[in-house]
Amino acid sequence: MKKIEQALAAFPVRESIIVQWGDMDAARHVNNVIYLRWAETSRIAYFNALGNEVSPDMGGAGFILGWQDCKYIFPVTYPDTVHMGIRMIGMGEDRFVLETHFFSEKHDRIVAISKQRVVTYDYKTLQKVPLPEKLKEKILEMEEK
Repeated sequence: MKKIEQALAAFPVRESIIVQWGDMDAARHVNNVIYLRWAETSRIAYFNALGNEVSPDMGGAGFILGWQDCKYIFPVTYPDTVHMGIRMIGMGEDRFVLETHFFSEKHDRIVAISKQRVVTYDYKTLQKVPLPEKLKEKILEMEEK
């Protein structure tokens, strides 16, 4: 078993992305901003795993990204496939924090780690709102599997 397969087993949600030639920059590795796009893809995969369909025009309460970071560990180059493991690492009254680990299939190793604070937000009143209890329960249930 590859190292990344063992590492991915620790995550309740997984997603894979094929690296595109255009993802690279003049330094001949995947541009740093691409990892933030991949983190977005991982968040949506997590939301979908919870059963919450996310659309740009969802009215009322939904999710909004409050903060994110990315620690770059090893450069990714074309061709490659990046496998992502996504998990919740913290929860507050109106937010939860997701962590995404990015793994290179070609190099069989971790290449980056991103953390993202997701806030429950009422798009009509433009204010934060508490996490619904049902959502908290679904997150905790998924994380325990």
